[in-house]
Amino acid sequence: MHLLGHCSSSRAAIFALLLSSIARAIDLDISDEQSIKDAASTSTYAMMKYYYGNETGQIPGAFPDKWWEGAPLFMALLEYWHFTGDTTYNEELSVGLQWQGGTDGDYMPGNYSSYLGNDDQMFWGLAAMTAAEFGFPDRSTGFSWLSLAQGVFNTQIKRWDTSSCGGGLRWQIWPYQSGYTMKNSISNGGLFQLSARLARYTGDAIYLQWANKIWDWSVSSPLLSNTTWNVADSAVVGDNCATQGNAQWTYNYGTYLMGAAYMYNYTNGTIQAQWLTAVNGLLNATFNNFFLTGGIIEDYYCEPTETCNNNEILFKGLTSSWLALTALLVPSTFDSILAKLQKSGQAAAASCTGHNNGTCGVQWYRSTWDGWMGMEEQISATKVFIANLINFNKTAPVTSTTGGNSTSNPTAGEDDTDGSNQMRTTTTTADKAGAGIVTAVFVAGWIGLMSFMMLGG
Repeated sequence: MHLLGHCSSSRAAIFALLLSSIARAIDLDISDEQSIKDAASTSTYAMMKYYYGNETGQIPGAFPDKWWEGAPLFMALLEYWHFTGDTTYNEELSVGLQWQGGTDGDYMPGNYSSYLGNDDQMFWGLAAMTAAEFGFPDRSTGFSWLSLAQGVFNTQIKRWDTSSCGGGLRWQIWPYQSGYTMKNSISNGGLFQLSARLARYTGDAIYLQWANKIWDWSVSSPLLSNTTWNVADSAVVGDNCATQGNAQWTYNYGTYLMGAAYMYNYTNGTIQAQWLTAVNGLLNATFNNFFLTGGIIEDYYCEPTETCNNNEILFKGLTSSWLALTALLVPSTFDSILAKLQKSGQAAAASCTGHNNGTCGVQWYRSTWDGWMGMEEQISATKVFIANLINFNKTAPVTSTTGGNSTSNPTAGEDDTDGSNQMRTTTTTADKAGAGIVTAVFVAGWIGLMSFMMLGG
């Protein structure tokens, strides 16, 4: 995932506009299903104002400078359709989610593949997996949603790196990328989650084996503690993962929690009890670490200092959705999770007073608009609104035996030998140009940030 600065209008100008009109928040009654649907409709409409992939001359699903963000956008649309029944955006969703799958059906499209991180690709795989689990209809041509998720899995397990740290995925795919020297939680936790979801959906042993393998490696590394339930952000390959970047982000906890919830739901007996321990440990750590002011979810590493970038604004929205699914998959967690989501949903709605048209902010705990605006703010607000609809629809995601009908292809992505080869060291001019679009932007800032986190952690 690429660290790009948050782009917004002048804060002073925004606040001048705010003060020039009577601020009107999204009207949300958290106990009323239709009220939540209406709030989600308002924020989804605002979110889609930033999407141009359905316009003439544009590329479906593409965000040239932040390709991965199409995945949480489409996840939000899938959740919106699933929980509200509104089909308004289904065609744009279907076309874009398919288009970015690439020619090999593994979310390694030619325009972006030379500078992607494993986490970038993984998020698209999770979006496709969500489509399969929600019963979103496969397109009549192209790849099925399940096969696209399988394609991501098949290419990523070939990048499992035992040359350092005893295993694990590196953050980025190619050796010329600065993030290639790190192994991080979102890449490994994301593949763990994807493997667990594929195991539950298909029943195939290969996915269960890999879910266990990734979990076991994670808890043996500095990334995940199964005693304190701390989830670190990253570890450095150069010293065999002895150095830990302990930055705390909601989505690192959320992705491991989500995978553990799927493993709990899929297994039984003693094994299931072990996964319940993991769910409870990660859930309590998430509550204690991130539901702070007023019990409202907050990425405290950037929100109080107003330094969140586009990526970081999305983290708690993703986590809100994963909490909601955890509540459905592990019923013993339902009440505690719903209570947290309700407080956060109400606060998010109160933050949506920008420009008197439902523009949402970042610091939900302020319960008023903070002057931030953008697609990422709208995605996160949409996701926390929709997450609250589990109170009215308690149906867990389907599997191939409980109503799922997305076509399986266990060998998906196998033809993409280039995308699966993590150790490619010969780069072309086109590769270097593509990588330069992003890597040159964040490399210096990332090194400085990592130094700060390591010293502080």
